[in-house]
Amino acid sequence: MQETSLTRLRRANAVYFFISGFGYSSWTSRIPGIKESLKLNDAHFGTLLFMMPVGLILTMPFTGKLLDHFKSRTIMLTGAMVYNGVLACIGFCSYTWMLGIALFFFGSSRNMMNLSMNAQAIGVQALYNRSIMSSFHAVWSMAGFAGAAFGYLMVTLNIIPAWHLLGVSLLLTALTLYYYKDALDQRPDHSVKRSIFTLPPKNMLVFSFICFTSMACENTMYDWSGIYIRQVLHGSKAIATIAFVIYMVAMTSGRLAGDRMADKFGIQRVLAASGILIFSGFTITVLSPNIPLTLIGYLFTGFGVSCVVPFVFSLAGKIPMSNPGAALASISSLGYLGFLLVPPMIGYVAQASSLRISFAIIAVMGLFMIRLSTRIKTGIAV
Repeated sequence: MQETSLTRLRRANAVYFFISGFGYSSWTSRIPGIKESLKLNDAHFGTLLFMMPVGLILTMPFTGKLLDHFKSRTIMLTGAMVYNGVLACIGFCSYTWMLGIALFFFGSSRNMMNLSMNAQAIGVQALYNRSIMSSFHAVWSMAGFAGAAFGYLMVTLNIIPAWHLLGVSLLLTALTLYYYKDALDQRPDHSVKRSIFTLPPKNMLVFSFICFTSMACENTMYDWSGIYIRQVLHGSKAIATIAFVIYMVAMTSGRLAGDRMADKFGIQRVLAASGILIFSGFTITVLSPNIPLTLIGYLFTGFGVSCVVPFVFSLAGKIPMSNPGAALASISSLGYLGFLLVPPMIGYVAQASSLRISFAIIAVMGLFMIRLSTRIKTGIAV
């Protein structure tokens, strides 16, 4: 395949990672304001957040089946269009039940989009003789940073969430439609017989659990970092948004440097270091009496979660099996369960005790990741 065609395929796939990251961080950047406008306590907000994993769980098994019968770019387009449309609706939800329904479809469409675009990424990766998988996730992180920074601008300009998210939705829809024609024409493998729910291969379960742990910590920061600043440390809305931007900068920087660190230190050591950083970051946050020290905790946590998911997904694409895409789908599905299931539980624990206690529990997951990294067989590399 010609270099220009490869570049076009890679760019198109990267754009969809951008759409996913920018859209999601746009929503999370407005969480504190939306929570306050609806006058929700931690438990009520946790219940609303739980609607996203419900949407994911109900659509996750069928997304894998759809990928067996339809082109992955068709599923990616469908998921992206619904995702963008629901994002626009979120800002106009004036009642709790309306937001709950919107978040349900936000979770289900995001699952459909993310699984299919990662299947596309594996297809594009197969056309290269070098690793490029982590670059797609770096784009997601940079998009998340850009979305958070733009959210900060909208907050400082006092732009209400409705107009902010509507504008983002229109932009992302235009990108979705424009770059669809350049996406990989990846035909489904009809010879594969997949059950409704497929567990990861046995030798990849450890990576699934690592992915679950990392993504649970990652989305805890997305959904609760701003609220923690506002509620526990009594910071302003602007400070809460700045804190989220600092976290995103750390995650983006770590992900961009991930391949070099893996080459130099090895994936096992990088994953162990990630667990140490996650544990340290959340611990500093829990024990911190002020905002500056908390921001250091957010910085450590961002570096900690940065490299884990790209490494796990890259490994999944290199499994010697007939259908590596199936392994990716099952691993990422378990990962997204952590991404979406754990943050809602933060609200229930916080309501019963405090957000500090909730974050302390998440800190333990960093220790769990360190233990899991010791279960990786030596010799496995990105």
